[in-house]
Amino acid sequence: MSFHAELLPEPLPDEPLRLLARWLDEAAQARSQPNPNAMVLATADAQGVPSARVVLCKDLDATAGYVTFFSNYDSRKGRELAVNARAAAVMHWDTLRRQVRLEGPITRTTRAESAAYFSSRSWQSRVSAWASHQSEPIGSRAEIQQAVEEAAMRLRAPSPRRMDAAAADPGVVIPVPDNWGGYHLWIEKLELWVEGEARLHDRARWQRTLTPAGGGFEGNSWQATRLQP
Repeated sequence: MSFHAELLPEPLPDEPLRLLARWLDEAAQARSQPNPNAMVLATADAQGVPSARVVLCKDLDATAGYVTFFSNYDSRKGRELAVNARAAAVMHWDTLRRQVRLEGPITRTTRAESAAYFSSRSWQSRVSAWASHQSEPIGSRAEIQQAVEEAAMRLRAPSPRRMDAAAADPGVVIPVPDNWGGYHLWIEKLELWVEGEARLHDRARWQRTLTPAGGGFEGNSWQATRLQP
């Protein structure tokens, strides 16, 4: 049986984000997993206690140098990012035998960016965002279903009993909640990994210094380093 023999470029490119963008495009085109843009996001609280969960990478801005994801700002990750505005993320594609690791500071998207993405979601998901106090305890499944029912009534949306994938958009205006929106993870460190035979994986890391600028960051030149497997 032949082994996947992809290698990272030699020499390593001075700028890695175009290569990352290509990998994301190829993962989407391969359709080898339901959510090729899924990434594990790790955060930590003020005491340094870590937590991780899967979110969806909704955008890579290779020019500015960040990836975007969305969340309830009052969730555990939201509370942790409020006190420790740094994160790490991992994307792994088994069938492509590739992995990406990202690290860097976090900023929130503008309200306009958050509202634009929120409006693109299904109306059912928009109602659910109003109903859920993400990460908070709840007594039963019936309670969250009741909360969705009440949110739908407040928003003049159809009953949750119609909230199935086939239900047509009722056309009601469902605004973005104040405690919901996006984040930019500004890429300060990036590692690309390709699976190798006999565990001789091909790995490389790029890192740069980020300087605060205009509510975000600007980066200087990347420094590339090959890593042992």
